[in-house]
Amino acid sequence: MKTIKLRFYSYLNKFINLDRTKNLELINGRYYLHHYRGRQTIKDTVESIGVPHPEVALNLKNGEPVDFSYLVQPGDLFSIYPPLYNFKLSAEKTLLPEYPLDKPKFILDVHLGRLARYLRRFGFDTAYRNDYLDPEIADIAEKEERIILSRDLGLLMRKKVKWASFIWNDDPKEQLKEVFNRYSLSQYYQGESRCVNCNSKLEKIDKEEIIERLEPKTKKYFNDFRYCKTCDKIYWRGSHFKKTEKLLNRLKES
Repeated sequence: MKTIKLRFYSYLNKFINLDRTKNLELINGRYYLHHYRGRQTIKDTVESIGVPHPEVALNLKNGEPVDFSYLVQPGDLFSIYPPLYNFKLSAEKTLLPEYPLDKPKFILDVHLGRLARYLRRFGFDTAYRNDYLDPEIADIAEKEERIILSRDLGLLMRKKVKWASFIWNDDPKEQLKEVFNRYSLSQYYQGESRCVNCNSKLEKIDKEEIIERLEPKTKKYFNDFRYCKTCDKIYWRGSHFKKTEKLLNRLKES
């Protein structure tokens, strides 16, 4: 058996379960010894320990950056870093492919339906169905340049996955906070929304065109309306809109 030493930083340690990971031991409370046979890339090693590659921004081998194709050698010491919200790595150092679009687009797995509605509410193009299979999500993400949000580690470890985040929290509001922090989403929100049901863009519609469908108080107090052609659903800035705006303000302050 050959051995290398690794140190994982920040939340990457949360992915590691010593009881379920073979050939791994923790020493001095900070470093892991990984025992292996044959040839392994650092990507293979990291994912065998439980850390998905889209969550790794930087591998330092004995203090020097290496990419995922590097073949580990006995005695190597690795420092493994996640994406850091306030620290931008140069293109030649980061392992994260550059995201090509001006505004993030997402695709979510079957466990994140409420989060999908929140992201659409704040205007983010968010693909979601409750019957998506993992290969389908990976294919759509690759074709449409979407960031995968998932609670499925197996999905994040698929080879073709480029941009992805594991969602830690069970509460949808906390999930939203995770995503806003990871991708600095506050900078993109300009008050617009998408249909929370189907993700379609909303169109401005004249009040007179829909007045027969409005409740008396809505007719009286609101004049600005949006319409989803796909769902035939009408939106206005009522109490739910105000609650979610307050939620966004709390996210910005936290």
